[in-house]
Amino acid sequence: MLRMKDNIVIDNPYVQPALLLEHIQSMRDGSLSLSDMLDTYEARFSAIEPHIQSFVPEDNRFVRLRQDAHQLEQLYPDLTSRPPLYGVLVGIKDIFHVEGFETRAGTQVPSALFAGEEATIVSQLKQAGALIVGKTITAEFAYYEPGPTRNPHNIEHTPGGSSSGSAASVASGLVHLATGTQTVGSVIRPAAFCGIVGYKPSYDRIDTTGIVYFSPSVDHVGLFTQDVTGMQQVASLVVNDWDNTIKSTQLPILAVPEGTYLQQSTALDAFEIQVTKLENAGYTIKRIPFIDDMDNISHFHEDLIAYEFAQQHADRFTEHREKYRPRTAWLIEYGQSISEERRNAGRDNCLILRDRLHRLMHDNQIDLWICPSAPNVAPEGIHSTGNSIMNLLWTHSGLPCLTIPAGKGNKDLPLGLQLCAQFGNDEALLAWAQHIESSVAD
Repeated sequence: MLRMKDNIVIDNPYVQPALLLEHIQSMRDGSLSLSDMLDTYEARFSAIEPHIQSFVPEDNRFVRLRQDAHQLEQLYPDLTSRPPLYGVLVGIKDIFHVEGFETRAGTQVPSALFAGEEATIVSQLKQAGALIVGKTITAEFAYYEPGPTRNPHNIEHTPGGSSSGSAASVASGLVHLATGTQTVGSVIRPAAFCGIVGYKPSYDRIDTTGIVYFSPSVDHVGLFTQDVTGMQQVASLVVNDWDNTIKSTQLPILAVPEGTYLQQSTALDAFEIQVTKLENAGYTIKRIPFIDDMDNISHFHEDLIAYEFAQQHADRFTEHREKYRPRTAWLIEYGQSISEERRNAGRDNCLILRDRLHRLMHDNQIDLWICPSAPNVAPEGIHSTGNSIMNLLWTHSGLPCLTIPAGKGNKDLPLGLQLCAQFGNDEALLAWAQHIESSVAD
């Protein structure tokens, strides 16, 4: 039996606490040494990782980590001068380049063909004192062909994707923080499936330099933590032009997007329970008739990302086609059939949709959209990463989104509540989310 936050008792050995701010405090006050911390996490890793398979295998992982920790201790012997993420354990999705690591991107395509300089966010995390535990498993090139990772809440179910290993490693308590990317739903959905917090910022507010791009026009770098306060800490360090003066001074006005979009969820009874909790906590909730041309927007998005994905692989696909997995190869071939004019129309549509969403928010005087993070709980099996339809609109428009744990569904698997703010309002989104998180907590 293990105890999580708020003394909730759980039986699942694969789901363990790793709250970022608690860890930072123990590093700052000297109550925990890096050496003792790594001893604990090495034992946890040995017990849990073989079942979850969230990390790319690495020989002598903890030998390297102890060397990195020793260098960190030498740099910051004084407790008061330690950087903000001193000793925080981080998993890096294996489409981010990291100095000293090979980037495999979940594929058999030779990694030398897409090697590059260390990702900006990885360097930022290192400079803030974080320790890189390793590369986390991703679906091939962050698309659809999954790796071996399993959902810590039920290992017979998918953790979601494409940021599969990042979400599972945080939920398992193997790391305090992990990076991901989202081109459709690859941060929000796996975070929801794994019962943790996932954050997709406004488009381009976290630097994407140093990743293996899927579709540069809509690729977002995102983050995973176990709670919102931990996410706020990290976001303040890696989001461009973060404004620490923005606080949550009053409850936001929330909106439920009624219509075709919402009806894509098959867990609306559970969603309505969360809505009722928020109403009971004092929130004003408006039900707003929502965008009803989802299919048209989806086609714009799908053609845009297929075109750009094909462009990213133009120099290697012909020679190495047999090394690409079937669904990845299909997307490239489909993308080759898309015209540049259609791609440009898709890019224009991103801004058109953003403006439509902003006008709806302005006209109805609302601050946040609330909706399910995924159609339902994580599907059984690991051959699919689930449906991203609840995320596509927000990614296409580039609006900032956060998912927080929101109860349980079938087989006691987690559900998520998705919060979406106006473009650029990331600071307010995370400030508001902290109170919302406590309001919907079981």
